[in-house]
Amino acid sequence: MPITPATATHSSSNGTADAILLELVDENGVTVGTAEKLAAHQPPGQLHRAFSVFLFDERGRLLLQQRALGKYHSPGVWSNTCCGHPYPGEAPFAAAARRTFEELGVSPSLLAEAGTVRYNHPDPASGLVEQEYNHLFVGLVQAPPRPDSEEVAETVFVTPDELAERHAEDTFSAWFMTVLDAARPAVRELTGPSAGW
Repeated sequence: MPITPATATHSSSNGTADAILLELVDENGVTVGTAEKLAAHQPPGQLHRAFSVFLFDERGRLLLQQRALGKYHSPGVWSNTCCGHPYPGEAPFAAAARRTFEELGVSPSLLAEAGTVRYNHPDPASGLVEQEYNHLFVGLVQAPPRPDSEEVAETVFVTPDELAERHAEDTFSAWFMTVLDAARPAVRELTGPSAGW
């Protein structure tokens, strides 16, 4: 796994780990400041920049991930291929490609912007709040995923029908349907009508 600010261990002069900062934004997505990651997710939540990635195989199936049980936010739930937060000043596109590789060991092909969506989703299990201005991306995956077990418990490729079955039976992230629905026009353009998205 590559060493990045997200995976490296940093110590400040007083011996504590450096805080991970998120980029706070206004309702138009304009940067207005920064906040520590956990603080931004404490109720009522601070609006911050995020991204969500949807990758598909050559058959038009969506790659889902089950979040690792050790994650502090939404552990063990199923979600889209990859999601996260750019570092302050990092382009969302670059962050999306970086985190997809860090979490799943794959580099997306034909990664394209698919719009933005703004939402406010409380997570009842953790008590945290997703108050996000989310940049959406769609693309292809052309190599088998090699997930980082600290980030991802399991992966699976699903058709729309298989997703509907799994969504009815398993627990998904609070934001999953919001970001999928917002990305659907770009998903349909990428996968074609026969894929059924």
